Amino acid sequence: MKFLLLDTNHTHLKTGLEKLGVICDEDYTSSKEKIEKKIDMYDGIVIRSRFNIDKGFIDKATKLKFIARVGAGLENIDVEYAKNKNVILIAAPEGNRNAVGEHAIGMILSLFNKLKKGDDEIRNGKWRREANRGIELEGKTIGIIGYGNTGKAFAKKLMGFDVDIICYDIKKNISDQNAKQVGLNEIFERTDVLSLHTPQTDLTNNMVNQNFINKFKKSFYLINTARGSAVIIRDLMKAIDQNKILGACLDVLEFEKSSFENFFDASNELPDEFKDLIKSDKVLLSPHVAGWTVESKLKLADTIVKKVEESLINTNQ
Repeated sequence: MKFLLLDTNHTHLKTGLEKLGVICDEDYTSSKEKIEKKIDMYDGIVIRSRFNIDKGFIDKATKLKFIARVGAGLENIDVEYAKNKNVILIAAPEGNRNAVGEHAIGMILSLFNKLKKGDDEIRNGKWRREANRGIELEGKTIGIIGYGNTGKAFAKKLMGFDVDIICYDIKKNISDQNAKQVGLNEIFERTDVLSLHTPQTDLTNNMVNQNFINKFKKSFYLINTARGSAVIIRDLMKAIDQNKILGACLDVLEFEKSSFENFFDASNELPDEFKDLIKSDKVLLSPHVAGWTVESKLKLADTIVKKVEESLINTNQ
C-alpha cells in the first residue's frame, strides 16, 4: 500500500501510517498537473485543501483506494464521483472539534467585552472605561445551525454560562443534554447569538443573506467558524449598519481561496465589502484558525491514522 502526502501535517500522521505498513511519499510543492502525472502509482492520498480532487484527477489515479482529508469536511473533493469509483473517503472532524468550540467561545466573549477595542485604545494612550462596558452571555439564547462535531463541542463549552441553547440540523433526532433541536422558525424567533457549524454544501452556500437575516425577530450576534461561503459579507455589513446584526465573529470569509492560504497575495483581489468589514469595531476577525491549535494538529493526524487502520481492517475481512 502506497500513499502520497500532499500537505504538511503532524509527523504522527506519516509515522502512524508507516506503522500500518503504508509506504508514504511526500510532495508538498509540485503543481496539480505534475501530481496528476504520477498519481497512478498510489493507493491513497492525504490532503488538506491544497487543490481540488476532481473527476479528472480521480480518473488519472487508477489505483486509488483512499482519499484522506486532514480536516472536518470533504468539500474540495468530488465525493459522489469518488464513491462511484469505490474510493474510501476519510475526514477528521473529531480532531479539531474541541478547538473550534473553544475558539467560538473566545471570539464571542472577546466581542461582548470589547477586548480588542480596549486593548487597541490602551496601546494608543486612551483609558476609556464606560466606552468599553461589556455585555454578558448569561440569559442569552444561543442558536446553533449545524449540530455535528463542532456544533456539539460549542454547545458543551457553553454549559457553564447559564444560557439557553437551541440547535437546527437537517438530520433528525440530534438533540442531546446540551441543546434542544428546533425548527428554523424557532431559531429565527428566539436567537440572541447565532453560531454556524455547517459544512460547505449547496444548501449552505450564501445561506446568511439579506432574506435570511430579515427573518430573525430580534437583533442578534453572528459567529461563523464554519465556511466563509455561508455568509454574504455585503449583506452582513448592511445588517450591521441597520443594527439588525449587533456584531459578528468571523474566522472564515467568503473571499478566501479554496486552499484557505495566501489571503492577501496579489492574485486575490479583495472587494470593497472587505474594506468596510475591517473598519468596523463590531466585527472580530481571525485567519481561519478556529480548528488550528497545537493540540488539534496532533488529534487530526491521529484521527486520520485510526480511520485508515479501521478501513484497512474492514477491506481485508
